[in-house]
Amino acid sequence: MSMFSAFDINASGLTAQRYRMDIISENVANAKTTRTADGTPYRRKVVTFEEKDRQTSFSHVLNKAMDNYTGKGVKVRGVYEDNQTEMNKVYDPTHPDADDDGYVLYPNVNIVTEMTNLIDASRAYEANTTAFEASKKMAQQGLAMAQ
Repeated sequence: MSMFSAFDINASGLTAQRYRMDIISENVANAKTTRTADGTPYRRKVVTFEEKDRQTSFSHVLNKAMDNYTGKGVKVRGVYEDNQTEMNKVYDPTHPDADDDGYVLYPNVNIVTEMTNLIDASRAYEANTTAFEASKKMAQQGLAMAQ
């Protein structure tokens, strides 16, 4: 693995975690949004990742193993709406979005969960920053020894 590959891997991790933090921020910002453009309450969004250049053919896996392949980073696989968690139903007959029984559907966003995910994403971002700095320091030391 070349030194520039290490930079690419760390940079992909930084980009992916930054995007995850943006989606978490969107979830927190819409925690009380009861009506979106389509008339339904906001649904929590979740980011998933996968390995860059992921292929599962046997020949590809064999070639990677023979080349001592160590990976090329991470990429965002997709952003999905959380359909597993139920919406929050709150009794508020004065709310304009209340149904006939006086209940309002609020988004399935739990602030504690979102803040925990935000801490996790920021720690992963910090870890990638540390790894990037270590790679940079090794490259600088290698250049200094070559002089």
